[in-house]
Amino acid sequence: MTSLALLLIGFSLFSALTLALTHFRRENYQDQTMAMVMGLILILTLSGLQLAHFAWLYLDQAWVETMLYRMTLFAVAPAFYLFSQPLLRPQNQAQIRWTQLWHALPVVAAPWLPDGTALPVAFVVGAAYLLWLARSLYALRHERGNFHLELMLLGGVFFIAIGVSVLGLVQTALPEKLFFSLYAISIGLAFLLVQLTLGLRPQLSTEVSEAAQESYASSTLTHVDCDAVLTSLNTLMQEERAYEDTELSLPGLAAKLGISAHQLSELMNARLGKGFSRYLREQRIVAAKSMLRDEQSASVLSVGLSVGFAAQSNFYEAFREIEGMTPGQYRKLHPRNKSPE
Repeated sequence: MTSLALLLIGFSLFSALTLALTHFRRENYQDQTMAMVMGLILILTLSGLQLAHFAWLYLDQAWVETMLYRMTLFAVAPAFYLFSQPLLRPQNQAQIRWTQLWHALPVVAAPWLPDGTALPVAFVVGAAYLLWLARSLYALRHERGNFHLELMLLGGVFFIAIGVSVLGLVQTALPEKLFFSLYAISIGLAFLLVQLTLGLRPQLSTEVSEAAQESYASSTLTHVDCDAVLTSLNTLMQEERAYEDTELSLPGLAAKLGISAHQLSELMNARLGKGFSRYLREQRIVAAKSMLRDEQSASVLSVGLSVGFAAQSNFYEAFREIEGMTPGQYRKLHPRNKSPE
């Protein structure tokens, strides 16, 4: 058990570093700065817990009994809440206000709790936040078809969290290091499921946020000529190649079409079955496929930049997500003199 815990502690720390460098970037959290910052704080707190678990399980250093560990433990649930709320709530409800500073109360109160009750209370607090998450995800039930596999994987994280909460309540009844081994394993498994989820859907945070806006909002398309707007959208993409603009955003595209950003978002989800970020990536990938076939001398990097991706990593990530292979592999399978399938 301890060996598995140590292995997953190492994976957790590596995974946290990878997420910080590759996922929590501004392009993945457009207009969601608070979610990005709190996501970074969340993985930092989880990494801190795993370092304390390593010190206790491998070095016999009782970091898990320190005040810093206790405060970090109490910080996990509020950090997760403040990370999730901007993504799962409509924009006008998701802004972080001063009144939400009460989420820091568990961290502030942690040093004053009796030693024997601190950990159980921390996990009771965590369970309360999990109930909020379940309620927010239920509000997205009409969108579950768009995120079926991803929600299953994240559901695994949810059940791991529930299991940890239960363990926390009976922690004093477990052998000395068993609880912290199980807790370290749980955090490691949660990191693994998150990595698998983001591997399948790199832009999941943006797409979930867009879906949340539609789930909570009433229709704004009553007086919109949807067919005419979709025709104009197709013209912008096919003839004017608006996707080549690396700074193209939902509000910017909506302005070109003469409607609001919310109307465009609702129209895309209702009529095209996808959000803006997914639609834009698909348009860019279609153009990139054509260039990869027809312009054999062009480098993969130049192709990606030409169709609007800001960096090679973004291009590779989107291409693999949509086509299931790298741009180089696609080019080898589709030489110029061979018609695409």
